[in-house]
Amino acid sequence: MLKLVLKRLIDLIPTLFVVAITVFIITRLIPGDPAAVMLGPQASVEDINALREKLGLNEPLYLQFIHYIGDLLTGNLGFSPNYNQSVTSLILERFPSTLMLAGSALLISLLIGIPAGIISATKPNSFWDYIVMILSLVGVSIPIFWLGVMLVLYFSVNLGWLPATGMGSMDQGLGDVIKHLVLPSVALSTIPMATFARITRSSMLEVIKQDYIKTARAKGLLEFWVVWKHALKNALTPILTVLGMQISMLLGGAVLTETIFSWPGMGRLVVDAIESRDFMVVQGTVLFIAVIFVVVNLLVDIMYAVVNPRVNLSNKGRS
Repeated sequence: MLKLVLKRLIDLIPTLFVVAITVFIITRLIPGDPAAVMLGPQASVEDINALREKLGLNEPLYLQFIHYIGDLLTGNLGFSPNYNQSVTSLILERFPSTLMLAGSALLISLLIGIPAGIISATKPNSFWDYIVMILSLVGVSIPIFWLGVMLVLYFSVNLGWLPATGMGSMDQGLGDVIKHLVLPSVALSTIPMATFARITRSSMLEVIKQDYIKTARAKGLLEFWVVWKHALKNALTPILTVLGMQISMLLGGAVLTETIFSWPGMGRLVVDAIESRDFMVVQGTVLFIAVIFVVVNLLVDIMYAVVNPRVNLSNKGRS
């Protein structure tokens, strides 16, 4: 296990280096002068040149990249003149909000998706099986931006049950935060919920056919224990694979969701940074999400060994 962790940590270096190169090039390809966009149309030429000098935009591209990599090696993600604070502090300020939203969406998708997949697998070709599969197909097909707008239109504008935007405040009580969290978390959970239902059904159908499940039933065990203790435990490996992927996708999907619901997280931060050409914030947040992606994959590999010790992690080509 220790060798696995060390190997993944070493693999982290080239992965992040490639991400750093990619995001550096892409941010430089965005049209417009970042200094002019940050200062606005009323800025003078002298102010724009001064900001370009401060940001190092007057230097050759290769020197900008060398300075950027040098800062990364010291743990410095840069400084945002737009927010007048370091990128690291901005990320640490916004990340808890994104984590709350993504965590809520993941919890909803697990609590609904996995039981739905189990019910579908234990009752194949039944009414419930068809309902789950149809809803799963619809769930993975609905764009988040469309679903978010429809949820706001129906539950907020028409019915007035839930607030449309913002995060709420603990000063107003926990209930206010939960009310603001419902719509964005439901919108964000739709795709992973459908994915969990489909993969759970497929994995459970394969496991239920095994001889040890038939033996457990022959011993007179309750169907509940046969399904949840014996079948589900052995069907968890592909579900864990999907879990790791969905966590990373939830962070990426939060960009659209946070924009629609004005949720003050990292996704909204990235969108605002792109609009204002604040490339330091874009570079830092993308790199931060890449780190989370690799760490999540590492944790999933460790969970493989816990759930199924027979899995040979040394041969798994994960990164």
